[in-house]
Parts: sequence; structure tokens; C-alpha cells
Amino acid sequence: MLLLGLETSCDDTAAAVVRDGRTVLSNVSANQDAFHAKYGGIVPEIAGRRHLALLCATAEDALGRANIALSEVDGIAVTAGPGLIGSLVIGVASAKALAFASGKSLYAVNHLHGHIFAAYMDRDEEPRYPLLVLLVSGGHSLLAEVQSPTAMRIIGKTLDDAAGEAFDKTARLLGLPFPGGPQVDRLAATGRADAHAFPRHRPESGTLNMSFSGLKTSVRYFLESEAGRRADRADVAASFQAAVVDVLIDRLRRALNRNAYQAIVLSGGVAANSALQRAFIDTGIQYGITALVPAPRYCTDNAAMIAAAADRQGEAVRADPLTLTADPNLPFELHAAPTKVQS
Repeated sequence: MLLLGLETSCDDTAAAVVRDGRTVLSNVSANQDAFHAKYGGIVPEIAGRRHLALLCATAEDALGRANIALSEVDGIAVTAGPGLIGSLVIGVASAKALAFASGKSLYAVNHLHGHIFAAYMDRDEEPRYPLLVLLVSGGHSLLAEVQSPTAMRIIGKTLDDAAGEAFDKTARLLGLPFPGGPQVDRLAATGRADAHAFPRHRPESGTLNMSFSGLKTSVRYFLESEAGRRADRADVAASFQAAVVDVLIDRLRRALNRNAYQAIVLSGGVAANSALQRAFIDTGIQYGITALVPAPRYCTDNAAMIAAAADRQGEAVRADPLTLTADPNLPFELHAAPTKVQS
């Protein structure tokens, strides 16, 4: 299929045109960082208003860059959840209007499912199931077992903060600007990862869950101590980053020791972290399994991945443009997807 994808789950206003779920003809994103930076984090009301101002122009730009008219696409794919409700509503309402006015099919995609297929964008390789996916972002940190494009389940998740949230909050403690994740990565490159022994949370027996709240608090208390005030900030950043990566890779290895998978996939905004990428690829080599990491432009929120997921999931995510609603708590399992077209 040739699909127009729209993504407004958080603070990036994105549109893309994708053919057959992997060939990206255009991928446009309007970044809102400048509007949120002075607050040190994303302000939902600002994000929603910026989507309202930017989405039409972003979609027109994506179609123009692809040299495709709206009449030529086979359907419109939109993020229906999870995410910020004010942001989601703008994308869903726009997609419904476009689909209704043009008579095109509408596909309601789970944002997290989009991240799963981001690693296959602009590649000739198709997913070989089952997959083990490590999805790490500002709002989510989880391990998912993917049996097919429409059959997947979470097998481990964070019990509190997501890893990306811990990165942003630690960056603020270190006096780094928003968004903090990339800033910590750059600073850590000049520091020693073994300089400070920050805690690694161990999950309950028999689970693959993870936790980052205690790690973030440990960094805070250390920085407030006499030793912390004298510590090199690069060493703190590197030691914190090493703790996050150790926890994530530990859970990945535990999952690999339990079941056989055809490949492992790293996804989400934190997938762009250089230390995590190295550890993830090394794990693939050690286990003799294909390890896939998206190109940097597909790690962060983007509309190409939403179109890719819709292409693979097809009728399972087809929705009615008159009844589809945004769901900020959309369940991960596909059987709980939004309202479908009635036969």
C-alpha cells in the first residue's frame, strides 16, 4: 500500500508517505523542543496547540516531498494512542477528516507498534518471527515478544520511570538543557563509566521487569553530597548511563535465555543512545542472533513507522472515520484496538 502516516502522540508533529511498509518517500517532523525547553520538559497544553498549528502544513509538506497527491494514497494511518490526549486528538481528528473527505481507508495504529517496525524502514529485510523487541523511550521501557504483526505481548516493563524519563531528569540534575537524553550521551562520552557505583535494580524473581526511579534518586543524593559537588559531571553522566544500559541489557539477556527468537530489535527514542546501541549489538553477536537498530531518524517519534505498522497490520487496525476516538491508554495487545469498520 501507499500510505500517508500522521503522528502526534507527544510533542513532535510528523507526517510521512510510505510505500509497502518500508520504502519511505518522505518523512517530515516539526520539532517542538524550543517551545518546551524553558520548562525543562514537555507541557501537554503547549504540545497540543503546536500540533494544531503545524499538522496541516506538515502533511502537505510530506505529500509534496514525495511528489504524491492525496488522491493517490491508498489510506491514511494515524497514531490512536497511547500518548498525551490533547496531542492525540489533533492527529486523530485530522486523519478522520482526511479519510472521510477523500474516501480513503483509515488505519488506527498503536504508537508502540510503530516503534517495533521502525528498524525495518529503508531495508530490504522483512521481519522474521518471533522477534524480541527492547523498546526504550521517554514514556515507555519494555520488552515485547512479537509473534506476528498482529500478535504480540509485553513480557517485561518498567515499574516506575521509563529510562528516557530518567535520562531527562538526570540531565536536569546535571544542569544540562532539554531534551536531556542526547545531552547525557554526549557528556558521558568524555567520562568514566566506572567512576561511581550507582544501583542496578533487580526484578522480582521470575520477572523481566525493571525500575529506574531509585537510580535517578541515587544520582540526586550523590550530587547533593560533598563528594558529588566535587565530582566530574562527565563521570556522573557516564556512570548513570552505564547503570541504565546494564539494567536494560540484563533484561534482554534474561529473555533470550528463556526462549528462541529470530532477531532482536531495539527501538524508541533511547535507541539512539550510543552506549545502548553498542551493548545491544554486542549482545546479538554473543548470542548469534540478528540485532537490528533503526536509523537515527526512525528512533525518535516519526510518522513513517506509523504507516509501516499500518501496512503490516492491515485490516486488523482499519477504523471507521466516523467513530474512531483517541485513547491515551491504548492497550498494547491488538485485540483491544480502537473501533473497527462494521461489516
